[in-house]
Amino acid sequence: MARHSIPTAQYKTFKSNQVEAAIDYVKTCGHKVVLKASGLAAGKGVLIPETTEEAVDGLKEIMVANVFGSAGDEVVVEEFLEGPEISILAFSDGYTIIPLPAAQDHKRIGEGDTGPNTGGMGAYAPAPVATPAILEQITNETLKPTIDGMRRDGFPFVGCLFTGFMLTSNGPKVLEYNVRFGDPETEALMLLLDEKADLAAILLACAEHRLDSVSIPIRPGSAVSVILASGGYPGSYPKGKPITFDEQNIPNNVVVFHAGTSQSGNQVVTSGGRVIAVTAYAPTLQEALDAVYKGVDCIYFEGKTYRHDIAHRALKTSAIEQTGVTQGLTYAQAGVSVDAGNSLVEAIKPFVRATRRRGADAEIGGFGGVFDLKATGYKDPVLVSGTDGVGTKLRVAVDIGIHDTVGIDLVAMSVNDLLVQGAEPLYFLDYYGCSKLEVSVATQVIKGIAEGCRQANCALIGGETAEMPGMYQLGDYDLAGFAVGAVERNQILPKSDIVPGDVLLGITSSGLHSNGFSLVRKIVSASGLSYLSPCPWNSQMTLGRALLEPTRIYIKQVLPAAQAGLIKGMSHITGGGFVENIPRVLPKGTGCFVDASTWELPPVFKFLMKHGGVEPLEMARTFNNGIGMVVIVSKENIGATIRTLKDAGSADVYQIGEVTQKDGVVMNNVHVWSS
Repeated sequence: MARHSIPTAQYKTFKSNQVEAAIDYVKTCGHKVVLKASGLAAGKGVLIPETTEEAVDGLKEIMVANVFGSAGDEVVVEEFLEGPEISILAFSDGYTIIPLPAAQDHKRIGEGDTGPNTGGMGAYAPAPVATPAILEQITNETLKPTIDGMRRDGFPFVGCLFTGFMLTSNGPKVLEYNVRFGDPETEALMLLLDEKADLAAILLACAEHRLDSVSIPIRPGSAVSVILASGGYPGSYPKGKPITFDEQNIPNNVVVFHAGTSQSGNQVVTSGGRVIAVTAYAPTLQEALDAVYKGVDCIYFEGKTYRHDIAHRALKTSAIEQTGVTQGLTYAQAGVSVDAGNSLVEAIKPFVRATRRRGADAEIGGFGGVFDLKATGYKDPVLVSGTDGVGTKLRVAVDIGIHDTVGIDLVAMSVNDLLVQGAEPLYFLDYYGCSKLEVSVATQVIKGIAEGCRQANCALIGGETAEMPGMYQLGDYDLAGFAVGAVERNQILPKSDIVPGDVLLGITSSGLHSNGFSLVRKIVSASGLSYLSPCPWNSQMTLGRALLEPTRIYIKQVLPAAQAGLIKGMSHITGGGFVENIPRVLPKGTGCFVDASTWELPPVFKFLMKHGGVEPLEMARTFNNGIGMVVIVSKENIGATIRTLKDAGSADVYQIGEVTQKDGVVMNNVHVWSS
């Protein structure tokens, strides 16, 4: 699910011999949990503890007392999600997927959803809370990625896929998959199939991978299923109780499905916990409920247990009321949480304070950030500004759930651009846009932004968090950064005295930095690897983590040399590589050559060349290829500049080329990259 970005709860799994580790986890994870036995447990292998103590007791029941037998050999401890539940049954032939109307189950044994969990005490369909927009979101974000992902992983799914969802404030999230018809949802859904629908033909079309050749017509109206259970269920219960049916008075629109029954001579008797599903179809939900409970009254056995409030959630006047709204809508119910925004501000304040510097106290929460330029000591300053984003590197971060590095990239892309003009970054502001604010994710992102500001010695003085339902896919976010710096008027770069014969020094990059990721993602997809695969050049981390190595921030290493007057010009090697970026700082009528043999091409770029079949010259105009910053110096200042750069920072420095009299960038010896 993580590999294919299918939304679900946070979780961790434990073997039966890891009970202490599981207990430690539920005590420290910081959220309520659900306990699930991984194996088959007849629909009852789920515990929903209300407290940490109950969770610990539940783990002991499953892992020590073996209440679910071998089904509990592995336990999933999952984040407790809140919201209405729905079930989606969908037919698939491995390519096409056709969902049936959404159904809602009633898991608890008691009225008003109280008491122990069961395999299901009743269901109804369609569920009004599953609006067309929600169903479209479920299809696009879960059902299609599931079917496509299983096929691409070599395990195509064919048949009926049952998926349980929780409609959380952050959108639909998967609770469970089942490879079967779901009980008691199926009984209701079968009655919604039009008489023209041929179930056997539908299943055959799935098996023959031609589901798009058949239709699955659905009747308008509602269907309700009520389970009749044995006395004592879901605990121990007696069997063999005679069942009688008043067939004369069972309504014509009611169907009785047998489950926990058996034949004893001429008598039908109970033989299971959930004995019978009484199901009715009618043009309206209320009519279906009236009919189904008339059917329930026509069936008798000792200890008959059932719920009288099936479909109680849908009996409210609207789907909005089902979510608990009894008066006017609020901003939060429209998808924007002011409380979440306030929580984020409180969570990030310590990170922001750590970016204090002269001129800024790095306090946030006001209407604007304030910076005292006079306090910096500049005599005749010129302000320099820059703005940038992270590009599709964000897609990798979101897909693998690592969010604490892209903030560094965001800062780096802007402050490195200030540096090439000789400017010292003074302050930074960020923009974070999303569909639904997940405080934990945003906190990690802004923690990274603060770390980038710390590396650049600039203050994080403000930002904007925009929660915009419908503008982004759930789980996605976008970033923009804005940096302002200062430079003395007589130290602005590039200088006008760059001439042929001046030398290009290359300062190494940390990796891909933040450019070319649209091509990177395409190459990874074609390579047969995933972001979760071991990194081919560093087995200590995943490929995704290696690709996310944050952009190097060159301020502390390069600014001293610039302020000392050693540097004539600089080029930040971003999108466009050497070919597009170096000419931006050269005077008209000049160009340069770059000797690709003067430094070692890092492994990540060799990987991209090999698996993408990328030509060396295309590499030179797309990626940084191991050199993230190029500085231009006069020949007499080569030694002093290299010493100053090495004294101020850890990145290696190479003499990689010269300024020439010919326009453009000539790449020499790029053939060594292919060796």
